[in-house]
Amino acid sequence: MHSLIRRMLSTLRLVLASAHNRRFTLSVTVIALALSVFLILGVERLRSDARESFQQSVSGIDLVVGPRSSPLQLILYAVFRLGSATHNMSWRSFEAIAARPDVAFAIPIALGDSHEHFPVIGTNGDFFKNFRYAQQQPLEFRAGQPFADNLDGLFETVIGAQVAHDHDYKLGAQLSLVHGHGAPDGRTGPDHKDRLFRVVGILAATGTPVDRSIHVSLPAIEALHADWVGGVPMPGLSIPSDQLRKFDLKPKTIAAALIGLKQRAAVFAIQRTINNDPNEALTAVMPALALDQLWGLLSVVETSLLVVSGLVLLVSLLGMIAILLASLNERRRELAILRSVGASPRALFGLLSIESIGIVLLGSLLGVALLYLASFVLAPFAAEHFGLILRARGLNLAEWNMLGLVALAGLLASLVPAWRAYRYSLADGLSPRI
Repeated sequence: MHSLIRRMLSTLRLVLASAHNRRFTLSVTVIALALSVFLILGVERLRSDARESFQQSVSGIDLVVGPRSSPLQLILYAVFRLGSATHNMSWRSFEAIAARPDVAFAIPIALGDSHEHFPVIGTNGDFFKNFRYAQQQPLEFRAGQPFADNLDGLFETVIGAQVAHDHDYKLGAQLSLVHGHGAPDGRTGPDHKDRLFRVVGILAATGTPVDRSIHVSLPAIEALHADWVGGVPMPGLSIPSDQLRKFDLKPKTIAAALIGLKQRAAVFAIQRTINNDPNEALTAVMPALALDQLWGLLSVVETSLLVVSGLVLLVSLLGMIAILLASLNERRRELAILRSVGASPRALFGLLSIESIGIVLLGSLLGVALLYLASFVLAPFAAEHFGLILRARGLNLAEWNMLGLVALAGLLASLVPAWRAYRYSLADGLSPRI
């Protein structure tokens, strides 16, 4: 037992001494492997965290209801503020759904206006009370309070964290809205500069589309368009803002509704009832299923990224083999001397194998360290600019599997130079071949 330990320690010292003599070349190999491991694990982590961020954009919502359309389209504009509804659902239908005894809350969503390309969301006080994200996290205010859920709060607004950050808005700041979402070339629709909104609340960052939204009351949406017809202002007619409260500002239509149920077991029955409503063509969607469908459309991108990462890893392993094979010619005298002092071909095979495995393990550890460092450094940037939550967590099962595949590939790659060293040791003498 003691002799075995001594042989192992002796072999390890030889490996370390040989590696030290070739430290520059081996360092480049380790760094290349580390970057490959970082890339392949980073793509997997980015994929899983992006999926989780999508899933956590809305929580505690059992159904999203809107006019008859594609479930995916409905989720995109109602939850992610991407695109717009081709038509709206009636306020009458919303009130009927909200009045059902099995509905715990119903949050109306009206769309159509924007500010500096940030979407404007018409809603009511239930949004701030009942909307949840991530693991049932409620919305919190970084400053201020919700707008008044009556005519007193007609021109009050609550803005998301990113809106406040990008324009340095503070409480009391005034802003105007424009009709529509604006074109990619920067052009915008008709403006509402005669109706200025005052910021009364700024929401804390959530890492969801809420951060990029401007929230106003539903009567405010009606007031903005009181003197408009067909999406454009009526020529020669302008109603003073202080007179708008005398009008009936009850909404007639909304884009969608977020529904929470008292008993989730009833979700399928209620979904079927809404989808078969004889009075209006509506679509009720379960967010989780629609998000799975959305992620399925992105699976090609995920696979492509993983293939690219795998190719990078393959190139790195081939580079390691090439470097070790190239160094064998320089080490043939070293191997021959080891043979002359009693080292067996198997011992030399083990020596080269241990060296290669050490390179792979060191590169893998460095790659994991880079992954944690990147997660820590880039997390605030990703959350602020992309709404993507990168969590500094332990490796999940998929990441461990990938790391195991990297180690296995490195082990197999190490056999090539080790086998060549084994063959050299059998054929060479003390004099190097010229």
